[in-house]
Amino acid sequence: MRAETVKRLARQCGFELAGITPAGPVAEADYYSQWIAGGLAGEMRYLTDRRAALRADARTLLPSARSILCVGKLYNSPRPYSTHFSGSDLAWISRYAWGDDYHDVLRRGLLRVVDCLRAQAPQPFDWKICVDTAPLLERTYARHAGLGWIAKNTCLINQGMGSWFFLGELLLSLDLEPDQPPPDRCGTCTRCIDACPTAAIVPTGLPSGPAWALDSTLCISYFTVELRGPVAPELRAGIGRHVFGCDICQDVCPWNRCAPVTDEPAFAPAHFAPPLEQLGALSEEEFRALFRQTPVVRARYMGFLRNVATAMGNARLEKFRVPLEKLAASPDELVADAARWGLDRLDR
Repeated sequence: MRAETVKRLARQCGFELAGITPAGPVAEADYYSQWIAGGLAGEMRYLTDRRAALRADARTLLPSARSILCVGKLYNSPRPYSTHFSGSDLAWISRYAWGDDYHDVLRRGLLRVVDCLRAQAPQPFDWKICVDTAPLLERTYARHAGLGWIAKNTCLINQGMGSWFFLGELLLSLDLEPDQPPPDRCGTCTRCIDACPTAAIVPTGLPSGPAWALDSTLCISYFTVELRGPVAPELRAGIGRHVFGCDICQDVCPWNRCAPVTDEPAFAPAHFAPPLEQLGALSEEEFRALFRQTPVVRARYMGFLRNVATAMGNARLEKFRVPLEKLAASPDELVADAARWGLDRLDR
């Protein structure tokens, strides 16, 4: 089977980007080990435990794999970027979490690709679908497959379409002609670095390899999605009104100025910038019902209320005093601590 046929089928199944790369080891795995050793993964143990070593070679997931079909699915919407959004009493949820859970959407699309390949392949083949949760250096393989370059903010950027993409992979035992990685086109631009409120994009100091890395322990997305404990008080002001994730480094990227908009109905905004006061009053059952099919549930209920209390404090609106007082009375110390901090911000 020809590589162009595989990529064409992927595009017909709803993926805007598609490329092929060999399923062997990648040199970037050495830098990944250094990133972990430097403590930049924070408390995300799924990145640092026994699964870390598996990321060096996709064949640890499918020993018979010869090629990887890397795909990108656009999730950008016509709603404004966070850097152009006003509404001091509204919460910001990262763009990728406005609609249905992308894991399910991409997996369904890749299953359609498998069905199409089965119908056309002259011989049976082995396959495995990976979407985000598998121990795989997704962006690295996507770069080698020609989907884009890895930017200073560590996002994958496609020259014609920007960085608003979910990535997925289909490991195949088929031997397919590979694509080539594109050149890095960030140049001397540092807008993502300059715009980050918590200075999470840090220099690596490496003579070879990437010049910049993401320090998860300083990242708003890490604070509001992955971190299970309290955020350091000196870093809370930088979180602003973010209650789940952060888009700032992508919002300011010049390559996203003319980024296209998705036509995928599953990614239509269901919860765009909800009122902070409404979110702070949610019961656990209401939280689960409201965000049941979205990535927001990953923050967990108490973590989400911590984020909301922090955002209320950063908004510094007197209307949030009563909601913060209620949250400060929470039996959960994680929530109560953030609410007390928020009240202190109002008192100042």
